[in-house]
Amino acid sequence: MDGSTLRIDFIDVGQADAALLECDGEFMMIDGGNRGDSSLIYTFLKKRGVNELKYIVGTHAHADHIGGLTAIYHATKVDNALVSKLESDNNYFNELVQGLNENSVPIKVVKAGDTYTLGSAICTVVGPLNTNVDNVNNTSVVLKVDFRNTSFLFTGDAEWDEEQDILSSGVDINCDLLKVGHHGSNTSTFYRFLREASPKYAVISVGKNNTYVHPEEDVLSRLRDADVEVHRTDNEGDITCISDGNNITITTEKNNVKEQVVSTEGTNETAECRYSVNTKSHKFHRPDCEAVSKMSEKNKEYYNGDRETLIKDGYSPCKICSP
Repeated sequence: MDGSTLRIDFIDVGQADAALLECDGEFMMIDGGNRGDSSLIYTFLKKRGVNELKYIVGTHAHADHIGGLTAIYHATKVDNALVSKLESDNNYFNELVQGLNENSVPIKVVKAGDTYTLGSAICTVVGPLNTNVDNVNNTSVVLKVDFRNTSFLFTGDAEWDEEQDILSSGVDINCDLLKVGHHGSNTSTFYRFLREASPKYAVISVGKNNTYVHPEEDVLSRLRDADVEVHRTDNEGDITCISDGNNITITTEKNNVKEQVVSTEGTNETAECRYSVNTKSHKFHRPDCEAVSKMSEKNKEYYNGDRETLIKDGYSPCKICSP
């Protein structure tokens, strides 16, 4: 469609992921941050005037990607939900599925090669190729969005194994912009994958001063070696990319709305990584609690909402760190 654009908003949800895509008046939401980000997502959608989402994509069953999606049904109509699996022991994911069912939203378990249209953009599923794995990150929906002569690759938290599966499949992952996998963790964005993607731009959705120390220097070094222009939500806030089909323009909240820099940074720094939650023991901790370092990654989630809500959800405070 002549004169149309593809707009992507990478929403600053701290140590989490959330992106809103718009093309020709149609919207897609890829992930929605943590449960504590629900009100932020709700407000963002209302501010953008989103009355209907053609798709929501829950890349995988971790709370920092799907926790905030529970706000979606209250903010707008949802036409379709795309996921890689329907079975999970993650309570937030199961609540999401339950909410989608209660709101009569069709849930599609995607497979590599599936394509979906968003206005005049074409969205192609390139991963996962195997969901029968122990590492939930490697069940991430990896989506390539092509808009005329520009393309964007969204990788969820896909790690080395899924990256290798995608490369072995021979699918074209060349892109102009890469949403860096797993918040810049050294478990993702390996040299060969980065070489095949060959992006000009990269966006890292990551929280300021996060306890994982993301993005890791090895990943930043790989991106520098590949001469990729990197943008980060921890430093720049919301990041907006607009493609006219040939050129991409990137603007960032903190570089372009300077009067909001101080208050925005203060909000993010105090809100992000407020508590570390063990979904198995139903205990919550301070992020620097010794118990967090011993916690299984499978059961570890981050929560940046209020203490009272956690307790209402059935969690109890750690007796050691007294959060």
